[in-house]
Amino acid sequence: MMMNLFAVFDPVSVFGLHLNWVSIFIGLLIIPLLFWVVPCRYVSLFLIIFNLLSKELQSIFSKKWGGVIFLLCCLFWFIALNNFFGLFPYIFTASSHVIFTLGLPFPVWLSLMIFGWVNMTNKMFAHLVPVGTPFVLMMFMVIIESVSNLIRPITLSVRLAANMIAGHLLIVLLGGVISGSLVIISSGIFVMMMLLVLELAVAFIQAYVFVVLSGLYSAEIN
Repeated sequence: MMMNLFAVFDPVSVFGLHLNWVSIFIGLLIIPLLFWVVPCRYVSLFLIIFNLLSKELQSIFSKKWGGVIFLLCCLFWFIALNNFFGLFPYIFTASSHVIFTLGLPFPVWLSLMIFGWVNMTNKMFAHLVPVGTPFVLMMFMVIIESVSNLIRPITLSVRLAANMIAGHLLIVLLGGVISGSLVIISSGIFVMMMLLVLELAVAFIQAYVFVVLSGLYSAEIN
């Protein structure tokens, strides 16, 4: 009987409660506490990455939106830490589920859409028709741009979940076929280590892509 590969992503129920989702908050345990007279290396690294990311996001906006940039930086660390801890054995990978990833961009997208349509209605209508669009194509461009705006949170969430699922499935598949001689086992372990390094990079890259795209979508109403 063939095992369902996607069963590794299923949450386990304990007394009717899916306690696996508690793993989402594991990252809160390692957030740097600024109780040091001289910041340690970990806190310094955290602040350096935070500042670099905030400068990167600031270049996207034409105005200074400190609150939005701070929110996006926090969202980056939240996603990156969840992706990172998902690589450890026996830790539930919440970011591989669309129900989790969709809950990240949807509130941000919805709040920005409401803010834009209420306060800058004319500008939001102008975004539906790009500059230089022929008159004949204007109706089609309005439909295309409207659909594009509506599916943005879905594309962001599916991209993140699909990338996390793909890497974990490769590791599971490779781990299930490693057997035989010492050479095959050694080669398989080496390839798995390379995959883990790749997944570690993907964990942070996908968080960065998620946040940058969210920032670009937010900058349209800036």
